[in-house]
Amino acid sequence: MIARALLDDFAGCPSGITLRPITTEDMPFLRDLYAETRAEELAMTAWTDEFKNALIDHQFGAQHAYYHDVFAGADFLLVQRDGEAIGRIYVHRAPSEISVLDIALIPQQRNQGLGSALLAEVIAEARREGVRIALYVEATNPARRMYDRLGFVLIETGDVYDLLHLEPSAVGLS
Repeated sequence: MIARALLDDFAGCPSGITLRPITTEDMPFLRDLYAETRAEELAMTAWTDEFKNALIDHQFGAQHAYYHDVFAGADFLLVQRDGEAIGRIYVHRAPSEISVLDIALIPQQRNQGLGSALLAEVIAEARREGVRIALYVEATNPARRMYDRLGFVLIETGDVYDLLHLEPSAVGLS
């Protein structure tokens, strides 16, 4: 199972980083993390803070329920640095494909190689299993550069999200 592989393989690197399954106690952090991922787009609106918060609450709740309903067997992991929550990675494993459902870090932890390190573990699992990796990402998401650097290829352009794959033959780190 991916969670076991990620939990075991990632235990020692980078320093101070650990993964563990999310719990109900993590919900306030996860909601705030979700809000961080939407902050830029919401800043462009004239909506009140009260409305923005209500929207975030609703969208986070819907996303959380969707992931857990549709991907019931997925691994929903909290990323911690020295015991403090700093992000999440959600991974679903099927016989022919590993899907990275979501990966998010708090702003202070971005652009430090941690996202690449987390994905390196998923890539290592895909290599061992001989399966491709799939993920959806907004075309304007700065993480898109990381996916390109790691060898992900655009498969389908959507209205909001693009589908990227990393095929087994290309699974490796550049």
